[in-house]
Amino acid sequence: MDEFRIDSHKLMYHVGRVNDWLGGSDIYPVYAEVSPVGYCNHRCTYCALDYMEYQARYLPAELLKTRLAEMGRLGVKSIMYAGEGEPLLHKNITDIINHTKKSGIDVAITSNGVFFNRKVITESLASISWIKISINGGTKETYARVHRTREEDFATVMENIREAVRFRHAHGLKATIGMQMILLPENAHEAVLLAEKAKEIGADYLVIKSYSQHLKSLTEQYREFRYSDYYHLGEELKKISGGGFNVVFRMNAMKKLESGKKSYSKCLALPFWTYIDAGGGVWGCSAYLGDERFLFGDINKETFEDIWKGERRKKVMEFVAKELDIKGCRENCRMDEVNRYLWELRNPGPHVNFI
Repeated sequence: MDEFRIDSHKLMYHVGRVNDWLGGSDIYPVYAEVSPVGYCNHRCTYCALDYMEYQARYLPAELLKTRLAEMGRLGVKSIMYAGEGEPLLHKNITDIINHTKKSGIDVAITSNGVFFNRKVITESLASISWIKISINGGTKETYARVHRTREEDFATVMENIREAVRFRHAHGLKATIGMQMILLPENAHEAVLLAEKAKEIGADYLVIKSYSQHLKSLTEQYREFRYSDYYHLGEELKKISGGGFNVVFRMNAMKKLESGKKSYSKCLALPFWTYIDAGGGVWGCSAYLGDERFLFGDINKETFEDIWKGERRKKVMEFVAKELDIKGCRENCRMDEVNRYLWELRNPGPHVNFI
């Protein structure tokens, strides 16, 4: 059961914002992804942002906190800390997390989990809506090969998750603690094993997700990987769900990737989200990081409001609306399901009044 709609979208719960957009208003985003740091302790074989070169840069905490307060005031509802690097490597990450929540913004984290330690757990778990730990193997050997790290990290991450579950229970917290595996040729045979281990340590769910080739990624080894041979895993993994634990096998995303078909011909989702990189750049699309046609501005130089209302963003949006050929976009991009939804709203089929 996909109770969090991980293999779908949740924009229909923001009817007011969608209605304003349909009416032609220039809305603020519901959701943002923020990269607190550019560097990472792992070098995963599938990393989509390897071309960003894991730069030794980070967002200054006080500047980010100022922008977060502003973003909350403007109506941003949620932020996921992830990005080009490992977010928990930021030395002020717990302060940033707590300030985000105090600013009226829900907090999520995608992390490799090595630094999801007792300090982070005790200082910030109460402010986190959900954290999803990327762990791409059911054994330490496979994990180390895919993450290109030490085998010891596997045990560290599993114990960190177990500790977070214990702390949540002891303090009556609501944070959802999940795990995610990118299904690859190297780890597919361990998907069931990982699900069993995830359930045993008390995680709420395990997502099994498809790999999608990034436009600029240096990684090419999975470009031709196909998922149809692995659909049977969905039924095997379903048997492990239960007792408060779910496996979300993203069959919908896998089938879309296999078909290569989009139900829309324009990207409509950009008003509803944004991406802030570790250098402070504000982008319209994370699939085009480094392509200045999609750069809105820089939070080091301008307020978020000025960036969002600025001429540069206006030109980006005009380019996307009039010139961007989405055939060249990343398959199964972050906003694919949102685009499908918005396109149908803008281009309804016949007989829609017969509800």
